[in-house]
Amino acid sequence: MADTFNYRIDHHGSLVRPAALTAARERAARDGDAHPLRAAELASVKEAVAFQRRLRSTVVTDGDFPREDFRSAVLDNVSGFRRTGRETGGLAGWVAESLPKADGPLLADWATRLGELTQIAPKASLPSPAHLAATCFDPALTGSGGPASARELGEALAEIVRAEIELLISRGVRLVQLNNPLLLGHTAAEPGAVGALTFDDALAVEALALPQSERPEGVRIAVCPGWAAPTEVDRARAERLYAQIPADRWVLPYDQGTGAELDLLRAVPEDRDVCLGAVDATVPEIEEIDAVMVRIDAAAEAKDLEDMALAPSRGFEDVAGRPLLSAEDQHRKLIQVETLARYCWGNEF
Repeated sequence: MADTFNYRIDHHGSLVRPAALTAARERAARDGDAHPLRAAELASVKEAVAFQRRLRSTVVTDGDFPREDFRSAVLDNVSGFRRTGRETGGLAGWVAESLPKADGPLLADWATRLGELTQIAPKASLPSPAHLAATCFDPALTGSGGPASARELGEALAEIVRAEIELLISRGVRLVQLNNPLLLGHTAAEPGAVGALTFDDALAVEALALPQSERPEGVRIAVCPGWAAPTEVDRARAERLYAQIPADRWVLPYDQGTGAELDLLRAVPEDRDVCLGAVDATVPEIEEIDAVMVRIDAAAEAKDLEDMALAPSRGFEDVAGRPLLSAEDQHRKLIQVETLARYCWGNEF
């Protein structure tokens, strides 16, 4: 798949929110007035775009600044979901009380603004329908109007997400990433329970969300199946993951130097791109260039380097108000990704 559209210097989408935006979000929650927050979001996105241009990133996102967490593009813009007030895995709890229906575009309006601010390829990140179905289905609600199964919920969400991907592409977005932190759990040698969806159902739901038509030139649809590799990978299950979800790019963890990370990479088909999360987004310490390059050299023995890209291991603030690093440390990590990319490809981006 080697071509000129590999977007070598990538990141997952979320960036550390600036203090002014965090304060505006708190005021909006207190006062019930969202208008000042909308203005603060737009100003912050403009600053984020300029920041990414200075970094010479090959993609630009809105940092997830207009959203509460990485799922919010869907949860804030479809009917049928209710917030529970509980937290699971650091995320606010939501349940599906009925089959969802889109109330309008999910990300496309922000993507249009983003495209007006930069000539660099706009990127949009969405929660995958299988992740939402696995975490929001409540069997106790099936008798009172809720979805009959997690699979039914996932299929309804997949139709919404697929339509949004097509709309994003029509608005000029070149790279769309679906995030499902649960998928890699299914590839473990001894997988346990991973949400309310079986592996078969998760694969079917994710596949349904990806448009089947030929991509326009330069467009990639990526899937991030998780932020950490399992301790041991079942090669057959990993191959099923890649074979049954027709993504163009797989965004894989590659920051710990484990054999499982390399096993996940080896299972990727030759005709798919890979973006390696080679820099740990959870610790401030900067990786040694030589140590990371040894890992990348090992990756290049398993996969054509021309079909690879580099990124941090995950988003820097997937939940607003809970940054994994400071803004300064985030900056250093993103510079490290660019430095590593230049070691790999020179200036050929």
